[in-house]
Amino acid sequence: MGSSQSMSEEVRELVGKTGFSSDQIEQLHRRFKQLSGNQPTIRKENFNNIPDLELNPIRSKIIRAFFDNRNLRKAPSGLADEINFEDFLTIMSYFRPIETNVGEEQLEHCRKEKLRFLFHMYDSDSDGRITLEEYRNVVEELLSGNPHIEKESARSIADGAMMEAASVCVGQMQPDQVYEGITFDDFLKIWQGIDIETKMHVRFLNMETIALCH
Repeated sequence: MGSSQSMSEEVRELVGKTGFSSDQIEQLHRRFKQLSGNQPTIRKENFNNIPDLELNPIRSKIIRAFFDNRNLRKAPSGLADEINFEDFLTIMSYFRPIETNVGEEQLEHCRKEKLRFLFHMYDSDSDGRITLEEYRNVVEELLSGNPHIEKESARSIADGAMMEAASVCVGQMQPDQVYEGITFDDFLKIWQGIDIETKMHVRFLNMETIALCH
C-alpha cells in the first residue's frame, strides 16, 4: 500500500469509504496479501487454498460473490476477473457488524445492504428475481454434504420454501396462479424479524478483530 505516509492517507480514505477502523484495514490488508500471494489483485483461484472454505457446501457461490459486479457496485450484472484491495474491502464491508449506536435509518440501510448481498447469491442470473430453479440450486448445494438427504428430498424442501415465500409475499394464491419468484422486496419481507447478524460471518477469513457470529 505504498510508503507509510501515503499509506496513512490511503487508509484514511478507505476508513471513510468502508467504515472499517484503520486497525481492521491493516489486518484485512495482511489477509489480502496472503490470499493474493503479494500481488495487487486477487483472482478466483486464490480462494482455493482456504481450508475452512473448502468444506463449505456453497463455496462456489461465496467465491463468486466476491467478483459479482453488483456487490462491487460496479455494474448491474457480470463478474470481474480480478479484484483489488479496495474491492476486497467493499465485499468485506457487507460482513461488518452493525454498530449499536447508529440511528434507525442507518441501521435499516446496513441491514438492507447485507440482505442485498445474500439476495445476489441466490439470484445467479442477475435478473432481480430468485426463481424456483435458482432457489433449488442453492438448497441442493447446501444439503449436498448430508448423506441422509437425497436430491429429491432437497428439491421438496426447496419447493416447500418457495411456496412459503409465495404465501408471505402474495398472500393466498389462486390455484392457477404461478409465483414468478422472489423479488428483493419479497426477500426483505421473508427476512423480517430474522437476525441477519447471526447469519453472515467470515470465519473462513480468520478475521479475529471483527466480531464474528457463529
